Amino acid sequence: MEDNITISVIKADVGSLVGHTIVHPDLIDCAADKLEETDLLEDFYVTAVGDDLQLILTHRHGTDNAEIHQLAWDTFACATEVARDLKLYGAGQDLLSDAFSGNIKGMGPGIAEMEITERASEPILVFMADKTEPGAWNLPLYKMFADPFNTAGLVIDPSMHQGFVFEVHDLVEGKRVRFHTPEELYDLLVFIGAPSRYVIHSIYRKDENGEAGDIAAQASTQRLSLIAGKYVGKDDPVMVVRTQSGLPAVGEALEAFSHPHLVGGWMRGSHNGPLMPVSLFDAKPSRFDGPPRVACLGFQLSSGQLNEPQDMFDDVSFDLARETANKIAEYLRRQGPFEPHRLPLGEMEYTALPEVMKRLEDRFEPID
Repeated sequence: MEDNITISVIKADVGSLVGHTIVHPDLIDCAADKLEETDLLEDFYVTAVGDDLQLILTHRHGTDNAEIHQLAWDTFACATEVARDLKLYGAGQDLLSDAFSGNIKGMGPGIAEMEITERASEPILVFMADKTEPGAWNLPLYKMFADPFNTAGLVIDPSMHQGFVFEVHDLVEGKRVRFHTPEELYDLLVFIGAPSRYVIHSIYRKDENGEAGDIAAQASTQRLSLIAGKYVGKDDPVMVVRTQSGLPAVGEALEAFSHPHLVGGWMRGSHNGPLMPVSLFDAKPSRFDGPPRVACLGFQLSSGQLNEPQDMFDDVSFDLARETANKIAEYLRRQGPFEPHRLPLGEMEYTALPEVMKRLEDRFEPID
């Protein structure tokens, strides 16, 4: 439909300045120049969080569009060449193939996109994380759309009182299931409490029949290690959340990050750490390559135009969350290579651990 607009947020690590810290400004300029050349888009915004180049696109071609995905792939490939010329670390790291195959999903870059009918006022939030995995969004999304202690609208707003529909993906079996809240809240928690396997992919408003209606949020669910069969970098997920008018208020969506919960990732993708909400200026993790960060840009859509973004965590009211995250990081770092700072063995299968175990397997003897 001509009135519909698609928001596509696509990210990739194609090279970083000084280890895994930040994206070189030349890569951002290269990406912006590439996107400026096309007439496929209504609007775009290019930014970076940590070592990930972020493309925020609006267009009228729907989700999973081959031309849009090709454009994003070509943009990342262009930035990769710049990264190689600059001898940046991990140039082209997230591009797991030498050629585009028609859909960017499963090829390395992370993507969250939704097609919507733009409301009279359409405020959206784009969340971008670094040094963590897609399951990092499970707890905040639960808080936004199912926890009345976080989102007062679930109790006092008649247009939200009926709850939402959560679509959860099993990343190991490649299956999906939908849960209706609040009636299936406990069943939902059984699964999303295991974020390394079960991740929230999308959330919908309930229609008049209580089924999934308009989309409210979508998150990237790509797991690089499962795609590549080895550790090639953490997934660094993105998500898009619509707000206001029957959906969580902007402040309710942001409140979900006021407590820096523990997520998998951090150094070499092998450690638990607190997810710290930061401004774009502070989205350059360096302590032990972390701790994990989340940044958020707010946009007021207008006929497909993004308009000037608001850096949502550039706010002193999140100072305590950042202080708490630093204290948690300090505590966990004292654990060194011991769990629970280091991830459990089951989540270390794409690191050096299997190689060490294979090398030493002949030295294990039965216990008498």
